[in-house]
Amino acid sequence: MSQLYESMRHNIHMLGDFLGETIRDAQGNEILELIENIRQLSRSSRSGDEKAREELLDILANISTENVIPVARAFSQFLNLTNIAEQYQTISRHSQDSSLGDRSLGQLFERLKAQHIPAEKVIETVEKLLIDLVLTAHPTEVTRRSLVNKHVEINRTLSRLEHNDLTDKETTKLKRRLMQLIALAWHTNEIRTKRPTPVDEAKWGMAVIENSLWKAVPEFCRQINYHLEKNFGVQHPVGLAPVRFSSWMGGDRDGNPFVTAETTRQVLQMNRWKAADLFLEDIKSLADELSIVNCTPEFRAKYGDHKEPYRILMKKLREKLTNTVTYYAELLQGKTLSISSKDILVNDEQLWEPLYDCYQSLHKCGMRIIANGGLLDCLRRVRCFGLGLSRLDIRQESTRHTMAIAEITRYIGLGDYSQWTEDDKQAFLVRELSSRRPLVPTNWQPSPETQEILDTCKVVAEQTEGVISAYVISMAREASDVLAVHLLLKEAGCKINIPVAPLFETLDDLDRCEKVMTSLFNIGWYRGVINNKQMVMIGYSDSAKDAGMLSASWAQYRAQEALVNLCENYSIELTLFHGRGGTIGRGGAPAHAALLSQPPRSLKNGLRATEQGEMIRFKLGLPAVAVESLDLYASAILEANLFPPPEPKQAWRDMMDQASKISCEQYRDIVRGETDFVPYFRAATPEQELSKLPLGSRPAKRNPNGGVESLRAIPWIFAWMQNRLMLPAWLGAGSALQQFIDNGQEELLRAMCQEWPFFSTRIGMLEMVFSKTDLWLAEHYDQRLVPENLHHLGETLRNQLKSDIKTVLSLAHEGQLMADLPWIAESIALRNIYTDPLNLLQVELLHRLRLQGENPNPELEQALMITITGIAAGMRNTG
Repeated sequence: MSQLYESMRHNIHMLGDFLGETIRDAQGNEILELIENIRQLSRSSRSGDEKAREELLDILANISTENVIPVARAFSQFLNLTNIAEQYQTISRHSQDSSLGDRSLGQLFERLKAQHIPAEKVIETVEKLLIDLVLTAHPTEVTRRSLVNKHVEINRTLSRLEHNDLTDKETTKLKRRLMQLIALAWHTNEIRTKRPTPVDEAKWGMAVIENSLWKAVPEFCRQINYHLEKNFGVQHPVGLAPVRFSSWMGGDRDGNPFVTAETTRQVLQMNRWKAADLFLEDIKSLADELSIVNCTPEFRAKYGDHKEPYRILMKKLREKLTNTVTYYAELLQGKTLSISSKDILVNDEQLWEPLYDCYQSLHKCGMRIIANGGLLDCLRRVRCFGLGLSRLDIRQESTRHTMAIAEITRYIGLGDYSQWTEDDKQAFLVRELSSRRPLVPTNWQPSPETQEILDTCKVVAEQTEGVISAYVISMAREASDVLAVHLLLKEAGCKINIPVAPLFETLDDLDRCEKVMTSLFNIGWYRGVINNKQMVMIGYSDSAKDAGMLSASWAQYRAQEALVNLCENYSIELTLFHGRGGTIGRGGAPAHAALLSQPPRSLKNGLRATEQGEMIRFKLGLPAVAVESLDLYASAILEANLFPPPEPKQAWRDMMDQASKISCEQYRDIVRGETDFVPYFRAATPEQELSKLPLGSRPAKRNPNGGVESLRAIPWIFAWMQNRLMLPAWLGAGSALQQFIDNGQEELLRAMCQEWPFFSTRIGMLEMVFSKTDLWLAEHYDQRLVPENLHHLGETLRNQLKSDIKTVLSLAHEGQLMADLPWIAESIALRNIYTDPLNLLQVELLHRLRLQGENPNPELEQALMITITGIAAGMRNTG
């Protein structure tokens, strides 16, 4: 590992030198010397040199307006380059065998074989494997797409430089290319000038599929095949899709007024255009490649007697796909259609059937090696992506449906549905769902809000099966919330069964989810329509914001456990949908450990989880990285299903119940009960300034006039990440654990750490958070930005943090955070040297801008935005 780390340090040093040369060319020697001086002082400050720290503070407190942008940009760019070097290191040729270690799929299969696990059991588990990743456009992706493309190219160039048989001329050429890319990044504005639209976000998601996942998925399927064949002598069936992609981009309208029915329709058409375009390239390659004469009699009978039968078929498919591309391009551009809908491909089977016939014919004619080349890759893409590219989720908040139905009932003289009891709502909804007559009057003009709901349901109703993967109801609280969506879809003429998934996200909702779902399952009409399949979404970010990390994670665990047992009792196939974020405060954790800490049997029907914001780029943005991420997911899901984690002992449950109560009380006492908390939060973090950063299409608040309670979970976490206190990810947890230690129950806690993956993962997550916090920086934000009468609260919180770190260290690794993950500890230490100046600069800029009030200096504002994006890059999992 030390050799690998040295290789990464070498790359970071080289990229840093090239950045320095770029800065010298662009800004001059004087600025470069200032930046280098700040860097050296930051390094010395981190080593405990108080004099260097004072000098660093003095330089940044007195920095001139003209110098502030290049200094902020230099440290921000360096952190981006560090991220690139780290991401590259995980897929480097020298580290591929060791980067995943014993968590890899290959290691798991070898263990299964060594432990004599029956081949039939392994094969059955692999055939049920499903990883459904839902790409979301939450506003945490701080890096512009134009910069992301340059970062990808830097990664590719590093890969070419790794070959040790390069001539001096080749090495010089590649290094010159790196310098060009770094210079291009330097001269590109890293801050968006305007917010992306939902359609822009959908284009970004499509680019991830086109540039990375399109290549990664067939390679991942090949890996599964390789390990199955090597260890158990069998092949993975061609028709199975172990991985699938869905998206919220263009479908998530919860709190986002910019996502309309027309947006959703446009994104669905864009997806089909892009899918046809990508498949067209595949088919063109196959048409060039398959110049083969031999085929089976069955193939010849079905597709005609031709000298080159496969090539003729590929040319016919090429024509259909060309028509499909033209058709959707004209539709998107609002042109008169020159292609009939009869001449395009509309469902996956139209592509799958002829390609699979080719595959079988080649196999039967002794050409397995040819069949298993590009043709097999294309077949797997048909199953994993299809002609829709990625399936779309629709998400809307429950009260929007309630108000729409209430408007209808008022108009037709039945009273106000929103005021009825839950029993009356259910009775009405079931009656209307069973009725053959329409409920919505034909000559009625609803309010714009209700019209939008009805229009969205019409767009859903227009789609063929499999295009819409789920209709997610956020803030679902009752059975009627689910029935209401079914009714609205019925009224829109929806003929197919769309999974309607309640999202339980607050602490109370998680605690009540079993009762709500039991109520639904006891309704005869509902059981008849769901075909014994149910999706339920578990919210991580809002529950953590509501109750604190420890209390929320235990509520999520109990909710999943209860739902698994309930669905088993009713013989219903449950899909749990995990709404995780990138950060610990929003449910984020290293994927492998997080999955192995789920309740037993909760992954038996596969994994459905959101991949959010910048985590999409870090985990799926490059083909090799995406293959590695899918490998981790697959190995964890298979391991969890073949070797389920233990059921928690009653003593562990009792302790978690108490810890949850204690931690929730402390968290809420401060966040809700402390009268000074809101003004302190707004002064100590850049929360209010964050709204000016054009990150995503969605507003930062559900209610623009509300306080912290109306703030979305993402900016809530993002703001605390910036000042390095990271309060939402730890508040309440450590003090609850300390109470048990004080009561003599430390041994029980240690046993839970060692024997229960759920608990040990939570301790590991706290360690990760604590290693990124910084007491000195958090105190500096307070001293410079917070009114003196609020200093007491910051001091209380920092003392609590200090105490909690000691508590977790006493349970985990005496004396050193992340002791069992030295790679991550070193990475954080390396970044701190570059993140510290950005933090100190941010404090100074906030101070100056707040003094300027209504007429801020635009250069200072831009510099502030750069520090925000730079710190986000330094912290990695920002939101």
